[in-house]
Amino acid sequence: MRPPTDYDGTRLPAEAEEGDPRAPAMMICARLAGRAIIRVVGRCEDAQENSQLDLSECQLMQVPDAVYHLMRHTELKSCDLSGNVITKIPPKFTVKFSLITDLNLSNNQVAKLPDELCTLACLQRLDISHNSFVALPAIACQCPSLHTLLAHHNQIIEVDVDRLARSRALEYVDLSDNPIPPRTYEELKQLSRPSISISEREKEDWEEDLIM
Repeated sequence: MRPPTDYDGTRLPAEAEEGDPRAPAMMICARLAGRAIIRVVGRCEDAQENSQLDLSECQLMQVPDAVYHLMRHTELKSCDLSGNVITKIPPKFTVKFSLITDLNLSNNQVAKLPDELCTLACLQRLDISHNSFVALPAIACQCPSLHTLLAHHNQIIEVDVDRLARSRALEYVDLSDNPIPPRTYEELKQLSRPSISISEREKEDWEEDLIM
């Protein structure tokens, strides 16, 4: 499937065709946009064959509506959106890709997940590492089949430890490289299930003063 020629990098915007001094920069932008679209379409076509959608490193700010359209007859098993600049996942994502077992959102700018994510009954592995979360998403404990949650390298300071302990499906949670507060840190260390990976806490200066 070939994307529209307006985006294939062979044509310049109208403003650039009349001696506009910005023409070189506009040409580069047009080519980059064209390459990104070609890459997305090509990967969607691959996913139609193997049920694994890889949209990593595609310069995406969101999942384009065209992707949902191209994937409408495909039962996806995994979706990789890592390495983009995505800030949020819309509720319709869970409707369109309801059968995925593996979702990779790492290395984006996501700070919150839609409540609808807990309706992904088949989701087993979720990677939200290297994002902008300040709280561990509560819905991660509500996905009925989710056994692995990777949330390292965020800014997480809020964790509902009781909810984690009550989760029936979760087996492993990676919270390393997050600024976990002292009390929460100690509570997490006491959990026997799920298994928690957490970085050793460095004591603050005021804590050292109390010891002395």
